[in-house]
Amino acid sequence: MSDVVIRADKLGKRFIIGHNRLHHSAILGEALVRRARSVVRKGADMLRGRAVVEGDVLEEFWALRDVDFEIKRGEVVSIIGRNGAGKTTLLKILSRILEPTSGRVELNGRVASLLEVGTGFHPELTGRENIFLNGAILGMTRREVLSKFDEIVDFSGVEKFLDTPVKRYSVGMYARLAFSVAAHLETDILFVDEVLAVGDAEFQKRCLDRMSEVASAGRTVLFVSHNLAAVTALTRRGIVLKEGQLIFDGPVEAAVAQYSLSLAKGKAGREWGRGRHSAIVSADLLDPHGMPTDTYEPGTPFRLRIEVETMDTLGIGFDLQLRDANNLPVGYYSSSTFSKMTLPSQPGRHVCTFNLQPLFLASGDYSFDLSAVSLPSVVDHDVPNAIVFNVATCSPGGIAFDFNQNYGDGVIALQLDGPMRIDPKSPSTD
Repeated sequence: MSDVVIRADKLGKRFIIGHNRLHHSAILGEALVRRARSVVRKGADMLRGRAVVEGDVLEEFWALRDVDFEIKRGEVVSIIGRNGAGKTTLLKILSRILEPTSGRVELNGRVASLLEVGTGFHPELTGRENIFLNGAILGMTRREVLSKFDEIVDFSGVEKFLDTPVKRYSVGMYARLAFSVAAHLETDILFVDEVLAVGDAEFQKRCLDRMSEVASAGRTVLFVSHNLAAVTALTRRGIVLKEGQLIFDGPVEAAVAQYSLSLAKGKAGREWGRGRHSAIVSADLLDPHGMPTDTYEPGTPFRLRIEVETMDTLGIGFDLQLRDANNLPVGYYSSSTFSKMTLPSQPGRHVCTFNLQPLFLASGDYSFDLSAVSLPSVVDHDVPNAIVFNVATCSPGGIAFDFNQNYGDGVIALQLDGPMRIDPKSPSTD
């Protein structure tokens, strides 16, 4: 028997979307003519068994195109990409909710899907009734659901409200019960789409722990999330989608780096805009000679140059958020809070150059989010990923070792302040 449980072959999904060309200034006669044409076209579509789409002009939109991959039994795979990249469409096809326009999908095993909070729940039924309903939808027998019932209820934490219609549940309670049902029933394949975007930190941690248990039991998990820390912690393989096409399939660390690189490229050359009181014009990381650079040498001071335009006499300060390759925060600096530094209050353009203390950053990609803050401490102009740079290698203490983000040891190598003190322990008197 083959170990491949999911196979996608030249998978594509096309949607027909409509646009209205009618302007508000159009006369009543034109509106009536367009409406009559729309009714005729919709009737023809219905007779031919085609989808009925609103709009004067129809356009083809390919949400997925020529997607190929294989997933083996027991693999935990993340699917990442920007909003609109086709992630949810792919899971809906794999869950048999949507039919593909081209290509084919092979599934070997029973599937459980949690594509949105409360998938398969009926709002008028109680939590208890929805557990059995959802189990039946997934193909479970009543005996199978009963065998897992106590675990589902205990994990969800909604025992007190089990006989209350779920329409009266909060979003968090709904999410807890929905995830608990999908994750505890005995299915071979589990699809999870952004469920961790709902719920508190404790619930999200329990979800991750549960999915790790599911994976260790030999079940296959496909996990869609924008939480790159969760993606890296839970999965070992990542699939990156961009504009409906698969652009990378490999180790999750490399997948996250590919995704982050595509985000950085998407922001290159963009207009930074302006705030009410100020506008950040440019920002650079400088080398020891004062020239702009995109490389940082670990253990040396950060030298930053920021050009800002002020439009009034309010004082302006800077907030900086250092982020790693997963877009997770690493460090924070506030000129107005930590050092009480403000720019001159007269309107005009000002160039501010300052140093931050050295850090032994692990090799990899980083960025600074930059904000101009008008006093008292109100963010006026915010520029995400204003400064993007790379650390080629990090070898703390000069040892032949590359401290890398992908090793899972963090992003900052801690340094001893002086020699380590070692004292002999006194003999125990017990």
